[in-house]
Amino acid sequence: MSDSTDLAGSHALVTGAGSGIGAAIARRLAAAGARVTLAGRREAPLRGVAAELPEGSAMVVAEFDVTSPEAIDRGLAVAHAAFGPVSILVNNAGAAETAPFAKMTLEQWQRVIAVDLTSVFLVTQAVLADVRAAPAGRIINIASTAGLKGYRYVSAYSAAKHGVIGLTRSLALELAKTGVTVNAVCPGYTDTPLVAEAVAAIIAKTGRSEAEVIAELTAGNPQGRLIRPDEVADTVLWLASPAARSITGQAIAIAGGEVMTG
Repeated sequence: MSDSTDLAGSHALVTGAGSGIGAAIARRLAAAGARVTLAGRREAPLRGVAAELPEGSAMVVAEFDVTSPEAIDRGLAVAHAAFGPVSILVNNAGAAETAPFAKMTLEQWQRVIAVDLTSVFLVTQAVLADVRAAPAGRIINIASTAGLKGYRYVSAYSAAKHGVIGLTRSLALELAKTGVTVNAVCPGYTDTPLVAEAVAAIIAKTGRSEAEVIAELTAGNPQGRLIRPDEVADTVLWLASPAARSITGQAIAIAGGEVMTG
């Protein structure tokens, strides 16, 4: 392994690590030598991912509710006991809900903002002292192309992801002279369980075929396809590596050439 992606000695905390993008990121970081704390709310999927990683490289912190400061503190204490201070934080946990704006309830709005934006504030603040003390701390926020432009029927999600990118840029400036980098990764529609659930919901509501729905979702991607989780993970690995020490405050789109107009 080249020095540019050698993460030996690092402790990475990945939220939402039980499936999709989070699981792919955990695999990449562990393969590069990092010890990885897999955080999430459901133990079984986290255990499944941990079983795929090199022996001794991963631990599971279940019931890690990213909207609860108390749950975050409990999970972080377990992570510290196993692997020491966190040097790489990947804020990946999130959820999407669809609704026309006029029909969206306050409860839906608050739930999406809590899971997709406030969680990034809470987890980052809890881990910040660790990351600042690391020789080359990294904070990597998984946002979305919805944070760079608007999409119909996901106004709360888009607002939250725009907020994540704003937080990323502000924190990057605050930490610029500390050696800590802060970046956002913005995937387009990605082949994950979350998107599969959205596709199924659209099929149920409209009666369209799966192929038709996926074609509509990927219409903005000039490559005409869903992004693969491994492609997102590769970008996260690069941002976590020594090679990306000068990259901070960026929102990197992984979207097949989709033009961001927002």
